[in-house]
Amino acid sequence: VQLQASGGGLVQAGGFLRLSCAASGRIFSINDMGWYRQAPGKQRELVAAITSGGGSTNYADSVKGRFTVSRDNAKNTVALQMNSLKPEDTAVYYCNIVGGGPPYDYWGQGTQVTVSS
Repeated sequence: VQLQASGGGLVQAGGFLRLSCAASGRIFSINDMGWYRQAPGKQRELVAAITSGGGSTNYADSVKGRFTVSRDNAKNTVALQMNSLKPEDTAVYYCNIVGGGPPYDYWGQGTQVTVSS
């Protein structure tokens, strides 16, 4: 199984970016899909996650109202629309999928997001 993330880059504060992540390989029963980030010197943290049916989402308090997570189950993709970006959003962003049958937890390679002030 491979997760290929794309869409990172350099943007000015107040700008926007859209991250995408595509899962390929033998994947069964994906449950949650989401995005984490890790800034230099900090621990990896959850940014946003979405359940299998898309009916429930979870966001870090720091991104609520600015970021939107979505998924396409037919294509095994998850996206993160990031608006009103702030310098503190600068980090490496990782996509993640978890599932069952047997349980698994896969990570993408990370994509750099840099927000300049």
